[in-house]
Amino acid sequence: MQTAKTSTTPLRQLALHSTTTCSSHATVYGKCILAAYTDVRKDSCKQEFEKFGQCLREAVCLPHDDKRSIF
Repeated sequence: MQTAKTSTTPLRQLALHSTTTCSSHATVYGKCILAAYTDVRKDSCKQEFEKFGQCLREAVCLPHDDKRSIF
């Protein structure tokens, strides 16, 4: 049995990959949001978000059509 400190929960995996494996995609997406925050429009950073989401899905091994996916 794993303890809370050593277990790798999905949330821990997501946090790890969003700050390490996918950090470049996260940075690009964050810069896009920052540049557009005063005039936010639907899908203004869609391409950057999709690339970041794809990176996270690949990093945590979730298929694109997985209904549990939030990205």
